[in-house]
Parts: sequence; C-alpha cells; structure tokens
Amino acid sequence: MAALRLILGFLSLFVISSINAHNITEILSAYPDYSQFNSYLSQTKLADEINSRETITVLVLNNAAMATLTAKHPLSVIKNELSLHVLLDYYDPQKLHSVSNGTTLTTTLYQTTGNAPGNLGFVNITDLKGGVVGFGSAVPGSKLDSTYTKSVKQIPYNISVLEINAPIIAQGILTAPAPSASAVNVTALLEKAGCKTFEKLIVSSGVLKIYQSQMDKGLTIFAPTDEAFTAKGLPDLSKLSSAELVSLLQYHALNSYTPKGTLKATKDPISTLATSGAGKYDLTTTTSGDDVTLLTGVDSSRISRTLLDSTPIVIFTIDRVLLPEELFGKSPSPSPAPAPETVSPSPTPVSVPTPAPASLTSPPAPATETHDGAPAEAPAAKSENSTSDNATGLVKPPALMSALLLVSGAIALVFMS
Repeated sequence: MAALRLILGFLSLFVISSINAHNITEILSAYPDYSQFNSYLSQTKLADEINSRETITVLVLNNAAMATLTAKHPLSVIKNELSLHVLLDYYDPQKLHSVSNGTTLTTTLYQTTGNAPGNLGFVNITDLKGGVVGFGSAVPGSKLDSTYTKSVKQIPYNISVLEINAPIIAQGILTAPAPSASAVNVTALLEKAGCKTFEKLIVSSGVLKIYQSQMDKGLTIFAPTDEAFTAKGLPDLSKLSSAELVSLLQYHALNSYTPKGTLKATKDPISTLATSGAGKYDLTTTTSGDDVTLLTGVDSSRISRTLLDSTPIVIFTIDRVLLPEELFGKSPSPSPAPAPETVSPSPTPVSVPTPAPASLTSPPAPATETHDGAPAEAPAAKSENSTSDNATGLVKPPALMSALLLVSGAIALVFMS
C-alpha cells in the first residue's frame, strides 16, 4: 500500500501539472517592467485570445519600448501591432538558436484576423549568430529591427514569453487610419456579407439606431445569414409583435467589445442588449477547436466568420437565428420512458398462498432534465482549445487522459505484484 500511495502521489502531481494551463496576465503581473504591455493585452482583449490557445509564444516589450507605441497610436492600431508579437508556435531560447537554415517565417495572431494581405501576418526569425536573434516583418524588403533580449517564462510546450528590444513594425500597420466607430457602415457590411434580411429588419424596426448609439462604448453583433432565415424549423417571425421583434434583434447584440477569443474564454452567461429586469435574454458559449457556438436554451448557432474586428466594434455572421427562451420557450422535454412489461412468474404449487408484492411494475424512468428544465444532453468532448472553469486558462484533454491512463496502469501493476 505504501508503494501504491507513492505512485498515486507522483501521478497526481503529474495530472495537476498537465491540466494547469497558462494565463498571460498572471505571468506578466510578476514583472513590473512589462506592466504597460500587460495592460494593453487586457484592453485589446488579446489576453483572452492568448489564453485560449494551447501553443503560443509572446514577444513582450518593456515599458520604455511600449511608450513608442502608446504615445502615438489609438487602441485599434496598438491591437494590430501587438498581434504581430504573438506567434502561433512555441519558441524557447534553444529553438531560436537552432531554426532550420538559420531563418524561418512564423504565423502570428494578426494573420488570423483576415486583415493581413500577403505576408503581413508573418514574422521573420533569423539567427544572426553570436547569440543574436533578429525579428522583423515577413514582408519582402523589411528589416530585422528587433532582437531577442532574454527569456521571461516558459511552460513547455504550452507558452513561451520572450523579451525583444523594439516593436516589430510591418509595412503600413501603424500608418493605416484608425476607423471611427461612428463611421462604421453596419448596413453596407451586412448587405455585402449576405445578411440582407437581418439588415432590413434592424433598419425597419429602428434597432439599427440602438446599435449605433452603443458603438463608441463597445458593440458586438451576431448577424444571421439570409440562409438562416429560411432554415427548416425556424418559427414564423412574422407572428411576433413589434416589441417582441425589437427584443429578438437586440438579443443578437452585446453592449461590449467581445471578440472571438473572449467568447472562447467566457464560461458565465453573457448579457445581451435585450437583457433587462423583465427577462434574462442571455447567451452561453461552447467551443470546439477554433469554432464558437452560441447557445440560447432553445437552439444553437455557430459563428461563421468575422466581418469586422476593430476596437470597440466586432461583427460576426452566424448560421442560425438566435431564439431566446423568453420568446420561444425552452426545448421540449422528452416523453417519459415506457414502463417495462410485467413478467408473470410460472405458477408454483404451495401449501400456503403467498401474498403478491404490492407492484411488480417498475415506475417509469423520469426524464432527465437540466437545472433549468431543458433536457440534459451528453457532455460534449472538450477540444484542445477548450478553456477550463478556473482563471488559469486551458485544460489540455490529451495530457489529462494520458495521466489518467498512467494512474490506472500503475494501480494495476501494484496489485499484480
């Protein structure tokens, strides 16, 4: 038993270390010299995107280097610039000095925004020898203006934080005019993206003006495509009253800037523009890889694409109309399972009659329900990018499964011996 306890203790530590994931804000909070970089990761919501990914490298700038960016540029431009400092691969000091052929191009978070033509979303890493590693934009003709300074933190092979001495500047990324929130043409974006039905509804109902009044403070829009309004099983929306239609359209927007990375990291119910004292009108989210699905309690809808992500506004297209419980009720509960047939025992002669049991029929199995009355569903398998319920960030299912298999195998070996 002592051997068993020792093995289980060792493996439990392995399990804990396997499921503890990274939180970039917590990592950088231990280093005051990166306080500005850390603050802007939170303000731009890049921290949520970093925490939602399993393999990442963050190239941090100290406060002096950050001052060259923050003093001259608006938040939307700073976000694009800092996105170039987030590499979608794991690089520690050893890997930096051993890149193939001395140079490589690596993808950054900026490439995932859809706003990076050509090589604009890639970074050039070159080993300049003599212990010097240079970083620069992958756009042809760009200089290696940034160099590796020191290692800050590594959690192999999950996250690596490295300091560089200067910002990585890509051509045009700092000179592009920052879009004004009030100047965003929502109707034109929706029409071009194939969301004409939704666009017409928000204009005719007056909800567009509600959206526009929220833009400068922060706004997220979930726009159903035209196909979503012709999907099988969609209730007849023409039967809604004017007030109910307004609530439905407000339900498709949030009163905050909530990009995809933040949605992936959110576990609690999310309030919408329709949320009030009279009804919750909230949403929850679930993730699978890089996909995000919105859950209403009545149905679900997957985010198809990002039309606009420019602080403080983000607009997504979704593949189904969001149906709030407050207007369309909850999902119907399943019928109770039928009672099993009573099987009569073969007659056995006895001298004294034995009273029959009160009932040979088992009661019907109750329908399994969730806490809010909706039918319970089998838990979905978590993806590699799924987030944990605690503030530390991601859970890595493959590592956890491996640890559990090791535990069971170790127990079996102890008992066999």
